[in-house]
Amino acid sequence: MVDEAQPRDPTPADLTNMTDRQTLPDREYIAEQTAAVSEPAPPAIVAHSDFDPDDVDWLVPAQPEHVIIAEPDPAWPERFRGLEARIRDALGEAALAIEHVGSTSVPGMPAKPIIDIDLTVADSRDEGAYAAALEDAGFVFVLRERNWHEHRLFTNAEPRANIHVWGSDQAEAVRHRMLRDWLTEHADDRELYATAKRAAAAPTADDPELVQAYNQRKEPVIREILDRMFRAHGLL
Repeated sequence: MVDEAQPRDPTPADLTNMTDRQTLPDREYIAEQTAAVSEPAPPAIVAHSDFDPDDVDWLVPAQPEHVIIAEPDPAWPERFRGLEARIRDALGEAALAIEHVGSTSVPGMPAKPIIDIDLTVADSRDEGAYAAALEDAGFVFVLRERNWHEHRLFTNAEPRANIHVWGSDQAEAVRHRMLRDWLTEHADDRELYATAKRAAAAPTADDPELVQAYNQRKEPVIREILDRMFRAHGLL
């Protein structure tokens, strides 16, 4: 194990042998999370950014919905694996990383029954490298957000899934993986987030809303947990 007082950049052999994240210095944990792609600087990883509905280019108009928070389903990981295989078959080596993220990736976490997947490509702006192939595989190109990490979103009808496309230098996918691991290991924050999700979903029981309203209501708790996680890793 590397002396945390004198961190070094991990070698390829280090990255290959990293199996127990609890034993890794925080610098090496970041490297582990970004091994398949570029490594964003810590300031980019810890920076929060706000959603601006005016910056969204909707290719499929958003529809109000009743947000349902389901109890944990042991089938969620298997659904991810099926979707992962479809994406891999469609994109081949253009898919630099395919990760199960969001609440359905956290054991024991209540969630909207929608599989969230982070797909990392070389450059999300180069839609010609992936968009048509994903559409041919049955995914629907829903939106692009040029001013928010050059995010692109595809969806799948059955099983319901969101495929978030990121460029290889974007920090948001790193944040998602770190949060997934943190919630898996910290029951107190897992319960805090579950409570926030149920409270955020409650107003939609009678009046359907765009899912962005639900997301914004729970955002303060997400940031609280993220900041606690970043401090624990020595990033704040």
